Amino acid sequence: MGLRDDERTTLEQFLDEHRAGVLRALDGLADADAATRLLPHTGMTIGGIVKHLAQMEDLWFTWKFAGGDWPPPWPHGEREEWAWESAAEDTVAELAALYRVACARSRAVAARQPDLDALAASPSFGKGPVSLRWLFVHMIRETAQHRGHLDLMLDVVRG
Repeated sequence: MGLRDDERTTLEQFLDEHRAGVLRALDGLADADAATRLLPHTGMTIGGIVKHLAQMEDLWFTWKFAGGDWPPPWPHGEREEWAWESAAEDTVAELAALYRVACARSRAVAARQPDLDALAASPSFGKGPVSLRWLFVHMIRETAQHRGHLDLMLDVVRG
């Protein structure tokens, strides 16, 4: 990342940095550890976080922004709980592949729109559509927040 990059490049690079961190969290992780609830008072798992983030990539970029159909494996549309609940059935390799594919779809959607002020095809939060700029910032925040959760859980796994 350069200190003089334009706004678009900066947003893309920060999001990709966090996306890469999510994938690094899966490196060398056992399937059982990805499916285990590692922190008290939360039902989150490492696998659940990764699958949730894949779903959010598709929700925001593919469905909301581009106005496309929900790609597989999201049979339940916006029902976020499904990603969290079903992740225990997935291997680490499957979760990593799912996340990589969702991120690639998001990058492709963003690449087709050169204007950060472009508006999403669908409204969000019961209001008007958000801009691509807002979407980048939102996904940076969402991904960074969950990377923090992953860091805590990995500390438990690594003891």
